Parts: sequence; structure tokens; C-alpha cells
Amino acid sequence: MKHLPKLSLFAFLLISGFTFVSCSDDDDAATPPTELTLYQKLGGTAMVSDPNNPSQMIEQGRLSYRSVVDSTITLIVADIVADSQGNLGAHFAPIVSEVVGGNTTNVAVLSKNLTDFFSANTGGGATNTYSGLGMVAAHDPAQNPRMGVKANDADYDKFIGYVGAAAGLNGVTDPALIGEVVDVLESLRAPIVQE
Repeated sequence: MKHLPKLSLFAFLLISGFTFVSCSDDDDAATPPTELTLYQKLGGTAMVSDPNNPSQMIEQGRLSYRSVVDSTITLIVADIVADSQGNLGAHFAPIVSEVVGGNTTNVAVLSKNLTDFFSANTGGGATNTYSGLGMVAAHDPAQNPRMGVKANDADYDKFIGYVGAAAGLNGVTDPALIGEVVDVLESLRAPIVQE
């Protein structure tokens, strides 16, 4: 499997500056600052060099998501390969068997789909779209052959733990920001947990 870089999500610190407020004509009523989206907090639309393809640029928010997604996938696959019981082995068995055989095509598809999904749904704007399966279909082995078995609550809790570990590996340690990521993941529990 291609080594996926562990990138820093340092950009969220840069985005934590103040938002300008505009005043009404009477200068008495100020418009409250607009709260930044999670995508903006992770770097937003600032263009940076793509470490996977240095001749191309990528939005920092998208790069931040991709870094955490790739690290999460790497942690799950490494754990499954190291432990034949694998914490989430049955769920990702189709993809893991491909990776062990040297085929990383579907891992790349999974990374892109997850990055698209989170970028599009946390404020990434028109430049980030998701065209993959809906959450129910994506997590139902009968509808998605890349999913091994249906998830239960304990499985999903483990997955959230992997995401937290991957965020830490990528420099996301702010408890408030991690809480927002967990909130997004929790909002998806009902369609994902099908057992």
C-alpha cells in the first residue's frame, strides 16, 4: 500500500482570527460575526500545494479532511492486518484483501468519497461536491460490495476513535474542534449503524 503522508492541520490555527463586523447606519447595532464553518476552521478555500501532487493546488480545508481520512484508513488497515480479529476487519474485509494483494484502487476511491462527503457537507462550498452513495446504501453490504458487514453502535464508536487518533496525528488537538468533528460523525450514526 502506498504510504499516505501524515500532514499537519496547522491551517485551522491560522483561520482562528477575527471576522470583520459591519455596522448599521446608526452605528448602534453591529452585525454579529459570522461563525466559521468546520471546513473554514480546517483551512477553508485557501489554496496550497498538494503534497500528493506538488504540481497541483488544493484547498487547505479539503487537504485537511483528506489527511485525516487517509490517516484513519491507514490506522484501520494497519490494525486489521496486525490483528486477524481486526477491530473493524469484517466491515472493511473486501478493501483490506485488495490492499494486502497490492491493489489500492478502492482505497483511493474510499478516500476520495469520504473527503468529498465531509468537504461538501461541512461548508466546502460549490467547489466540493459529493456524488457517492447515500449513507444507508454506502453502509449496507447488499447495496455496496465494498462494505463487508453492517455496523453496530460499538463498531461505530471504534470508528470514531480511529478518526480521533488520526486527527491527533495530523495536529488537530483543539478539544472544541474535535468536538465539532465528533458532532458531525454522531449526526451520521443513525443511517450508518444498521445492526
